[in-house]
Amino acid sequence: MNSSSSTPPGAALALPSRAASFSVVVAIELWERFGYYGMQAVLLLFMVQHLGFADARANMTWGAFAAMTFALPAVGGWLGDRVLGSRRAMLTGATTLAFGYAVLALATVHGQFFTLAMGLIATGNGFFKPNAANLVRRIYDGDDVELDAAFTLYYMAVNVGSTFSMLLTPWLQERFGPAFAFSACSAGLFVGLCFYAVRRGRLAHVGTAPDFAALPAGRAVAVFAAMLAVIGALSMVLAHAALARACVFVAGLLVLGCWTAIYCRAAPVQRPGLRMAYMLSLQGMVYFIFYQQMITSLTLFALRGVHGQVRLGGMTLFSLSAGQFQALNPIWIMLASPLLAWLYRRMALAGRDLSLAQKFAIGFALVTLAFVIWWLGALAGGAGRVTPWVMIWAYGALSVGELLISGLGLAVIARYVPRSIGAFMMGAYYLAVGVAMYLGSMVANLAAIGSGTVAAQAGGAGAYADLFLDLAMAAAGCTVLFVLLLPLARQWDRQHSLVTTSTQP
Repeated sequence: MNSSSSTPPGAALALPSRAASFSVVVAIELWERFGYYGMQAVLLLFMVQHLGFADARANMTWGAFAAMTFALPAVGGWLGDRVLGSRRAMLTGATTLAFGYAVLALATVHGQFFTLAMGLIATGNGFFKPNAANLVRRIYDGDDVELDAAFTLYYMAVNVGSTFSMLLTPWLQERFGPAFAFSACSAGLFVGLCFYAVRRGRLAHVGTAPDFAALPAGRAVAVFAAMLAVIGALSMVLAHAALARACVFVAGLLVLGCWTAIYCRAAPVQRPGLRMAYMLSLQGMVYFIFYQQMITSLTLFALRGVHGQVRLGGMTLFSLSAGQFQALNPIWIMLASPLLAWLYRRMALAGRDLSLAQKFAIGFALVTLAFVIWWLGALAGGAGRVTPWVMIWAYGALSVGELLISGLGLAVIARYVPRSIGAFMMGAYYLAVGVAMYLGSMVANLAAIGSGTVAAQAGGAGAYADLFLDLAMAAAGCTVLFVLLLPLARQWDRQHSLVTTSTQP
């Protein structure tokens, strides 16, 4: 019997269709992403405008939170596989997230709850993120074609949920206050949980082994106690910047140590693939330093140096607030994804398919273009504000770059890492991304402005010109370096392919 099902083979005809089961996971994933990205769109602005944080403190608080959010799915995935079951872990995560957003709304009145809310959200994400994706994999287990299509739709659901929430929650924050914005995030998770409660029968046959057995009371109590301990620890870490920085750097050293140990223990035939995985994973890490600017420096740039009204030919098309500009990222991804897929197919048919290393290099060229646009816009704005078209086109370049780099990050692990350590390496990759996002917040502080009157009086796009120039030059340097590494990447890829081909039955 397949481990994803507890139903006897003879009863297979009574099972819900794969599409019906998949729809339940997609629905709760859509609402979960609605909550998370809605929170992301307004959280930094809430820290700066309502809690009175200086830019530097707000940037680093978000960076530490992002690092924890990316690190915990490795633990949550293990608990879903071995202890709770993926369905139970997903529900635990969604419930914890809904509660975390509600506490964040409470923190708008009682600020002492702020770091507690962040700890709840990071922990909830750690349970939800890996286990929802694992359920999709188990629904389509054994059918690679359908699995690829399912994950494409799944990724689209993420962008639909995030786009809607990134437009809604900044509007709620400006019109009714941050408590309404965070409450909407919590309400979104509640809607998703209600949908799951109604349709849970469609997933009754899907899950990992613990899902199909009663959960012992002692185990449930132990997990709950561990969750409370983790939430308390995260809350304490977020309240102390030096402690957060130490934890992030220890995590970075842990990733490097694990990679080194795995490489030393690997068979010689596995090492070319591992070298490729490490090289491209490091490139992906570097990308997330630039990605983190969307949530930090670019959001503050939009707040202080960008006109909100998008005009064309003297006519106002629509208006965007500082937080709403983040929605340009998923919008561009949804527009560019089918075009890139079509281009990949055309190039493959013509025998000119691009390698992953080539796609990464092109992606960094687009990142360079994005920050050149932002740099020129900041110079043009000077002490005033710049046209929002700067944001629209630069976000376009950065988002297509994301599809070429971040969108293929897990594909690198799947292609080049031995299956026996694939799950662990994916967890390590997410941890590395979290470290990179913290580093991105440190970079954003190069254009940080103080709190209070100084921040209120600080205006103008030009305050961010130096930062954007530095980022453009760094991205250009990365592009040149990664192009120079292409011959080495081709050599390692060829060696890995020869080994893979020779070991196939």
